[in-house]
Amino acid sequence: MRVSRLSIENFRGIANAVLHFSGHTLLIGGNNVGKSTICEALDLVLGPDRLNRTPPVEEFDFRNANYLADDGETIVPLRIEAILVDLTDDIKTLCAANLEFWHTSEKRLLTEGEIAAADDPQVELCLRLVTVGRYDIDEDQFVARTIYGRTNEEPDEEPKSIPTRVKRAIGFLYLRTIRTGSRALSLERGTLLDNILRMKEARKGMWESIRKRLAVLNPPIDADATELGPVLDEIEARLAEYIAPSGEGRSTRLFVSQLTREHLRKTIAFFLTMGQGEAAVPFQQSGTGTLNTLVLALLTFIADLKKDNVIFAMEEPEIALPPHTQRRIANYLLEETSQCFVTSHSPYVIERFEPEGIVKLDRNDQGELSGVVIKLPAGMKAKNYRQNFRRAIAEAMLGRGVIVGEGITEQDALLLVAHKLEEHNLDLFPLDVAGISVINADGDGNLEKLGAFFKEIGIPAFAFFDRKKRTDQEIIALQGTYAITKEITQKGAEMLMAEETPLDRQWQFLELLRNEDSEGRFGIPVVRPIDDAVRALAVKALKGLKGEGGAARLLELCAVGELPPTITGFLGEIYQRYPKPKRRLTAVAEAPADPAIEQEDTAVAAGD
Repeated sequence: MRVSRLSIENFRGIANAVLHFSGHTLLIGGNNVGKSTICEALDLVLGPDRLNRTPPVEEFDFRNANYLADDGETIVPLRIEAILVDLTDDIKTLCAANLEFWHTSEKRLLTEGEIAAADDPQVELCLRLVTVGRYDIDEDQFVARTIYGRTNEEPDEEPKSIPTRVKRAIGFLYLRTIRTGSRALSLERGTLLDNILRMKEARKGMWESIRKRLAVLNPPIDADATELGPVLDEIEARLAEYIAPSGEGRSTRLFVSQLTREHLRKTIAFFLTMGQGEAAVPFQQSGTGTLNTLVLALLTFIADLKKDNVIFAMEEPEIALPPHTQRRIANYLLEETSQCFVTSHSPYVIERFEPEGIVKLDRNDQGELSGVVIKLPAGMKAKNYRQNFRRAIAEAMLGRGVIVGEGITEQDALLLVAHKLEEHNLDLFPLDVAGISVINADGDGNLEKLGAFFKEIGIPAFAFFDRKKRTDQEIIALQGTYAITKEITQKGAEMLMAEETPLDRQWQFLELLRNEDSEGRFGIPVVRPIDDAVRALAVKALKGLKGEGGAARLLELCAVGELPPTITGFLGEIYQRYPKPKRRLTAVAEAPADPAIEQEDTAVAAGD
C-alpha cells in the first residue's frame, strides 16, 4: 500500500499543496520549505496515534495561526487528504463501503457517471482519508479527526471518525530522527518500542503483572536500611496526632512509581551497557550515533512484524551517522518498506534514490507548495548518471545554484580562484555558504544536458566552458538553459592559464614539479627557457596533471591580482547574484555616533 496523492490546505507554512507520489520518495528543498510539514501532514491523516494528543492540533498548526476569519467567528479549518492505492486485502475488507476508483495515468478520482471506466486497466481501487482540524469556539479548544473521503452516511448526517484499527492496518510510522530518538525506547504511548509491543500483542496483561509485582514487594524500598527510616518515623508520629493509623507496621511506604499504567510507562527506563567494564546507563545517555542505530534496529524489527505493509516517514536519517550507515538506512527503507518518505540534506542518502523518486519542493510567498519530480537530462543514460553524476547532482540539488565547468581542470580552477577571492575580500559571500556547488560536466556534450536538467528543477546554473566547434544555435541553446555562460577564447582551460597567469608563476610551478618528477615525465629543464617555451611546458604539465589538481597547484602560487581575469570576471558576476547578507544594526549602532568615529568607519569601509 502506498500514498499516491497528498493534498494540504492551511497547515503550518502551507496554504495549499497537491503532491503526487509514485513510490519511495525523497523530499528535498531549502530550509523551512515544508519537508517536515509534509511528514507531519502524513502523520495526521495516516498515523494511528497522532490525533490522541490533547489537543490534537494547536494554534500554529494553522497557517499564520489563522483558524478564525477576520470577523472572529468564521471557522477556518486545516484539511489534509491522502489517497492510498495498492490496497491490502485487510484494508479492502475493513473499508469496503468507502472505497473509490483512482485513474493511475490521469492521477485523479473517477467521478459520478464514470463507473464504466472502473474496468480500465489503468483504474484501481483506492481509499481516500481526510483529516480536518478546527477551532471549536463553544468549547474554546482545538479538535481534529480523520474521516473517509467517500461515505455511505446520509448527506445531513455527521461523518464518523475512522476507527483506530483501520489506521493501524495502514501501517504508517513517522520517525522524527532528532525528536523521537530520545523516546524511541521508552514505553510511552506511540513510541517505537510501544508499537512493537502492540504488534506482538505483548501488552495484554503486561501492565497488570508489573503493577502487582511492584505492589507486593515488602518493603518496596527498605527505608529502615537507609537514612530515610528515622525521617519516616517522625512523619508517622506527627501524622498520628491528627489521623489514627490503622493496621500493624508502617503506615507510610515508598514505591518506585504511582503503580498506574500511565506512570509506569513514564518511569520504566531502558538501560544499555556501552562497553566492557562499564555500568548500564539509560539509553538516552548513549551517543547520538548509537541512539540512531538503535532506532534503526527497532525499525527493522517493525518491518519484520509487518512485512506486507509498512509506510515510513523519516526525517534526516544522516544525523550523527557516518556515510556507510546513512547508505545502509536508505537501502533498508528502499528495500524493506512498501513506501518511504525521507527528508535529507546528505548526498549519501540522496544518491540511493532514483531520480524519479526525488521531489524538489518549492514554496512561494503565498504559501503555495509545489513539487517537481527530478528527471534525468534528455539523452543522459542512467548508467552514465550513476557512474559520473549521481554524487555531483545530489549535492547540486541541495543548493541555491550550481557552477558547471566543462571539465575537471575548469572545476579545479574555479574552486581555487573562488577560495582565494573569498580570503582576500571578506565582503564576498563564500560560494559554499551561499549554497553554490561547483561540478564538472565531464565533457561529451553533457554541458547541454546538465543545463536543461537544472533549469527543469529550478536551480540557477552557470556554465564555464572551452571554445569548441559549437554552432550559433548551440550557443544560444546554452544561453537559454544557463543563467550565465562564459565561453573562453582559448582551446582549453590549460591554454587559458598559460596566457593569463604570470610567466614567473608558471616557471615557479614548473620548478616545483621538476623536483618531484624523478622520471623526467614532463621534460622540464634546469635553466629557464624562453617565454613561449615556458608556456608550452606549463600547458603540457597541466594536461598531464588533469584530474590530479595541477591547475589548483599553479593558481595557488598566484596572488589575487595575478589570477586569470577571465575566471575572476566570471565568478564576479555570480558573487553579485548572491550578495553577503547585511548585518542588522542594533539599537546602539543606530544611535547618533561621534562624527570623528563615523568618519573613521567610513574610511575603513572604503579600504583606506
